[in-house]
Amino acid sequence: QVQLVESGGGLVQAGGSLRLSCAASGSISSIKSMGWYRQAPGKQRDLVAMITNGGNTDYADSVKGRFTISRDNAKNTVDLQMISLKPEDTGVYYCHSRATWNWDYWGKGTLVTVSL
Repeated sequence: QVQLVESGGGLVQAGGSLRLSCAASGSISSIKSMGWYRQAPGKQRDLVAMITNGGNTDYADSVKGRFTISRDNAKNTVDLQMISLKPEDTGVYYCHSRATWNWDYWGKGTLVTVSL
């Protein structure tokens, strides 16, 4: 089992920045990758960014150049630095980890609201 706890959401004006953090605990050694998903109101949950144990990253096209995912293996955390935020970035951001046997774990989510 892997437990994930997010922090850092909030309200920000368009053009502003936020940093999300996710702390993992439990069966850390089973984790193969970690990432962030976003669910906007009335929409499905979509991948925003992910990072593998080897440091390879992947981003949604809509956030490339604005968001940066990073991982601190010593602290078992994964962060998402978001700049130049847009109203369409609004949503609940969920921390995700994929573990051995492709088991998926999710945090409870943190709300990001970007106002005009």
